[in-house]
Amino acid sequence: MRIKIVIIGLIILLLGCSENPEVKYLKTGNWRGALLLQEQQELPFTFNLEITDGMYLMTIENAEELIYVDEIVILGDSITIKLPVFEGYIAGTFDSLTIRGDFIKESLDHVVPFQAEFGENERFPERDKATSNFSGIWETVFYPEENDPYLAKGIFTQKDNHVTGTFRTATGDYRYLEGVVEGDSVMLSTFDGAHAFLFTAGITADSTLNGKFYSGNHSLEPFTAKRNPSFKLSDANTLTFLKEGYEGFGFAFPDSEGTIISADDAAFTDKVVIVQIMGTWCPNCLDESKFLVEYLKQNPSPDLAVVALAFEYAKTEEQAFKGINRLRDRLGINYPILLAQYGSSDKTKASEKLPMLNTVLSYPTTVFIDKQGKVRKISTGFNGPATGQKYLDFKEEFITFVNSLLSE
Repeated sequence: MRIKIVIIGLIILLLGCSENPEVKYLKTGNWRGALLLQEQQELPFTFNLEITDGMYLMTIENAEELIYVDEIVILGDSITIKLPVFEGYIAGTFDSLTIRGDFIKESLDHVVPFQAEFGENERFPERDKATSNFSGIWETVFYPEENDPYLAKGIFTQKDNHVTGTFRTATGDYRYLEGVVEGDSVMLSTFDGAHAFLFTAGITADSTLNGKFYSGNHSLEPFTAKRNPSFKLSDANTLTFLKEGYEGFGFAFPDSEGTIISADDAAFTDKVVIVQIMGTWCPNCLDESKFLVEYLKQNPSPDLAVVALAFEYAKTEEQAFKGINRLRDRLGINYPILLAQYGSSDKTKASEKLPMLNTVLSYPTTVFIDKQGKVRKISTGFNGPATGQKYLDFKEEFITFVNSLLSE
């Protein structure tokens, strides 16, 4: 649902100042933003700025995804743009045609230089025509020369120079990627307030890729890929499981009111229970949360309960619950979100909080428990709407499986 922007505009100087600050405005229309990364790389994205009912609305575009930004604070020539749901924000200075500043994630101490120019609507301005076709399925290996490489499945569609798609891994996807093929090179990017991803690669004559994956300005991973239409990833339902000797899945963590909520509470007794292991900082968790909210609206049942266990990298408990409440309010989540851990989202530490699992391999991880308290399935990761048919298949599988548990 489209959300109207709330803008705190041009505040009058306080404490006895006799003159108002100069009024400054941002031009409405198309803008091109860019994060400045290592190796002098630029991670571009496009957005539109408009005024509706006297208020600004900023819409970030990543392929089919539209992100409506509804918290912009302006004071003199300073601007703060808080991205929806996630902690990250842009802070800087502006005039009518430019913005200069940083993209900031305080809890992770990540600061990435940012700039934006009015009047540009091309993510990657085309210079040369495409001489290669990037469409298809790509068997991808990140860190191919390291001891711990990981696999991904690239799924892309090219029309003229324009490319959209995503990389899927065994534990989730990289959401909506958009870019161009120029000559025999491909460039893809996405920015959503959590992900700040740039992929660059060269396409060889034998249809292989050699590329680099930039995550903000703090991570750089090499990758290789080859066309393979039959490539399949590991089954997400086999990666996480109960350790030998454990009969069920237990938890006991506080909610935002400080009340300890336990798996043994009456709210979960004799019900099908879905436990979502997640973090408010996690884009794949956001996609799953949106799905769960919509599913519960369309399929209300007194025999079904959902609970989320949040592992937050916020540095304090107060900040962690602030993020939890922000997510809950934004998405209209009406199931409990409990704080399992704050100060780190490290998966090893998360595994210590949930010792019945062989590991916490991914956020989200989803545990399905039947009415007798038996764990029936554990799904690792989440493939969201950017994965196209995979997401549609997931929805059908989810509904069928939950219905089967409810009917028992």
